[in-house]
This record gives sequence, C-alpha cells and structure tokens, in this order.
Amino acid sequence: MSIDTDQTVVVEEYAELRRRLDVGLTRIDGNLALLAHRGDQADSDLADLAARVTALEHHRWPLPTISALTAAGALAVTLWQALGR
Repeated sequence: MSIDTDQTVVVEEYAELRRRLDVGLTRIDGNLALLAHRGDQADSDLADLAARVTALEHHRWPLPTISALTAAGALAVTLWQALGR
C-alpha cells in the first residue's frame, strides 16, 4: 500500500512542478511580449523624433544669413539717424 501511495505522491508532485513550470513560462512569455512591444514603441517614437528634428533643421535659418540681415538693419538705422540729424 505504501508503494502506491508513494507513486501517487510522486505523480502529484510532478504534476505540481509541471503546472508551476507552465505558469512560469507563461509569465516569462508575457513579459517578453511586453518588452518587445515597448521596444517597437520606442523605435517608433525615436523615428518620429528624428523626423521632427530633421524638419526643424531644414526650416531653420543659417547663422550667416541672420548675421547679414542684422548688419543690414544696423546699417539702415545708422543711415537713418545720420540723415535725420
């Protein structure tokens, strides 16, 4: 009778170990899927940010042009003041 009881206990313990393993693997699969989704989302956000930075760089004024316009404005104000007095 003890042999059958021992075998039953062993079978039950194997079943419990298998259930725990299945639960653990399912939990790991879920975490990996979540990490993959977050990685894809981060890649998408990074691509959007790169596109925005490229657009901003494309539409900015170059510094020499701003310097030339400022100098021309200063010259115009200087001439206006000189002719006005």
